[in-house]
Amino acid sequence: MPRTSSTQAPGLTPQFCFNERLLRDFLSLSRSTIDDSITQNLNALFTPAREGFDPSSTSARQVRVDSGAGRQIDPAACQDFKDKVLFPSWQTRSDVLTYCAGVATSPDPEDPDLILRQTESARDRERVVDERLDPYSARFFPREARTESLASLVRNQRTVEEIIRSRTWGLVSERCGGSAGDWKEAFNDWRARTQR
Repeated sequence: MPRTSSTQAPGLTPQFCFNERLLRDFLSLSRSTIDDSITQNLNALFTPAREGFDPSSTSARQVRVDSGAGRQIDPAACQDFKDKVLFPSWQTRSDVLTYCAGVATSPDPEDPDLILRQTESARDRERVVDERLDPYSARFFPREARTESLASLVRNQRTVEEIIRSRTWGLVSERCGGSAGDWKEAFNDWRARTQR
């Protein structure tokens, strides 16, 4: 199977990570082409012609919602799909999230809001608050640094990855058979095999 663009990592730079819309869009596109359409991807692996034509199939009308649902797919085709499409897309997303997590925990000397936050913080320290006159005046919500915002985004996206991979792996295990264990175990096994 050809390697799709959703499995290819974007150019990893701090600017890519700090552009949260671009980061979200990349993750969303990768998930939609592989994980969100896993049923269609697995159905594409099923080759009904291998069974041969059954003339009795035309004697009565057969209604099927999904022609491949519930039937086992050729184990070699499943393994090929997992090794060349599914796991590489997961690895790419993991690499992006790991890189961006590193960016989020590193100092950010190019933060455009740094001076503004420092000014607000200094102003807040000088403020005299009389809570009897205005009980809400003591509230101060400092601007969040872009590294904090990125760290929050990465945490959320990792949680989403856990849920999506678990769901995808459930469908792959059901349709491909022989996929014992959870997705983490299979993914780590694939990584160990491909990094030799």
